Amino acid sequence: MDTVLEILKYTLPALIVFFTVYVVLKQMFKSQENERKLEVVLENQRLITPVKLQAYERLVLFLERISLESLIMRVNRPGMTVQQLHQEMLAAIRAEYEHNLSQQIYISAPAWEVVKNARANMLKIINTMYEKFKPGDPALEYSKSLMEELVDMEKQPTQAAIEYLKGEVNRVF
Repeated sequence: MDTVLEILKYTLPALIVFFTVYVVLKQMFKSQENERKLEVVLENQRLITPVKLQAYERLVLFLERISLESLIMRVNRPGMTVQQLHQEMLAAIRAEYEHNLSQQIYISAPAWEVVKNARANMLKIINTMYEKFKPGDPALEYSKSLMEELVDMEKQPTQAAIEYLKGEVNRVF
């Protein structure tokens, strides 16, 4: 029995020290792992934040470029017919949209829906107004009607989408 007590006298403190060291090391390694994870997350945010901001900027530019006044000023040329102007406007919107399609990766799903809806509403306005004219009519009359429609609107779909994107950028960043 004395030998058992003598063995316990040495092994028990050694076991206590071993478990204490084990717990301390385990916590230390866990803390270091959490620090590394945090560093990786912060580094990713540091790299992705400018890309996300750039996506919002590009989409605002897209919306500005497909607004009625910008679109008409950019594609309307003297001597165009209603049909030519209509086709040019649709082609310009399609090209702008396809050029910025990849930006949806960097913005929220609701923001992308707002952008898509603004585009769809612009196409609807352009197509609805086109139906009121004959294809061979002068484009000037079509342009005037589109601009009058713009004046009658409380807010252009593209402007509403731009405001939404700006609000989201302010909330996120």
